[in-house]
Amino acid sequence: MASPLAKKIAKERGIDLRLVKGTGDSGRIVKRDVEQYTPAATTMSAQPAVFVPAGQEKQEEIPNSQMRKTIAKRLGASKFSAPHYYLSVEFDMDAAIAFRKQYNSIPDTKISFNDIVVKAVALSLKEHPQVNSQWFEDKMVLNHHVHVGVAVAVEDGLVVPVLRFANEMNLPQIGAQVKDFAARARSKKLTPQEMDDSTFTVSNLGMFGISEFTSIINQPNSAILSVGAIVQKPVVKEGEIVVGNTMKLTLACDHRTVDGATGAQFLQTLKEYIENPIRLVV
Repeated sequence: MASPLAKKIAKERGIDLRLVKGTGDSGRIVKRDVEQYTPAATTMSAQPAVFVPAGQEKQEEIPNSQMRKTIAKRLGASKFSAPHYYLSVEFDMDAAIAFRKQYNSIPDTKISFNDIVVKAVALSLKEHPQVNSQWFEDKMVLNHHVHVGVAVAVEDGLVVPVLRFANEMNLPQIGAQVKDFAARARSKKLTPQEMDDSTFTVSNLGMFGISEFTSIINQPNSAILSVGAIVQKPVVKEGEIVVGNTMKLTLACDHRTVDGATGAQFLQTLKEYIENPIRLVV
C-alpha cells in the first residue's frame, strides 16, 4: 500500500512502487520512501521501463441515421424471429473463369463473376420455388416469379435494390442493371419501389477478399446467398493434385419455409449452372 502523496510523486518521477520498500506503519509506502528511493543498476536492468501513456481516452458520438435505424430494426427482427440455419458449399470456378474470359472477348461486352452468380441463382430459383418463398404469420407464399435483391454497401449501411424477373435477363443486362443500381445507391437516388418485392437476396463480399461469410435473411424472404472470393489453391481432379480455382457460398435459410434437403437441392442445381456456365446462355 502507498499513501496518495507517495503515489503522486512516484507517477511524476516514473517510479515503480513495487520496487520501493515502505517504512510507514505496516510497511506502508510514504512520501519519504519515494523521495529517497534510488534504483540499483541491477534492478533497473532487470525491470522493464514503466510505461506512461501520452494519449488520452477519446470518443466520438455519431447519431444513427434513419437508414441505419431501419437496417438495425429489420435485421434484428429477422435474426431473432426467423430460425436461421446455414448450408456451405465450395464450387469449382475454372469453367466460369474461362467462360467469362471468352464472353468478355465480345466487343463492348463486360460481365463480372457476380453477374454469373446472379443469373445462375435466378435460374435455380425458378426450379426451386420453395427457396424462392416468403413467410408470413398466416401463410407461406411460393413465388413463381424471380426478383433477386442484390445487396449494395453504401456509406450509411446496406441497401438491396431488386432485379425483377432476373431469370429472364441476359448476363450483360444483369451487369448493366447492377452497375446502375450501385451508382445510384451511393448517390442516394434509388427509389423505394426499386428496393421492394425481392423474393431472394444475393450478398457478395468476394471483391473485398472475404472467402466465406454468413448473412442475415432479408425478410420476408426465406433465404439469402453469401458469395465469397475466388481462391486459387491445390485441388484433386481425376485423382491428381492440380492448381484450381474455387469459390465458397453459404445459403442462409429460414427453417420455417426451407428444410435442409430443399436447401441442399437448390445448391446442387446452382452448382450445375455455375460449374457448367454454358447453360446460362442456352
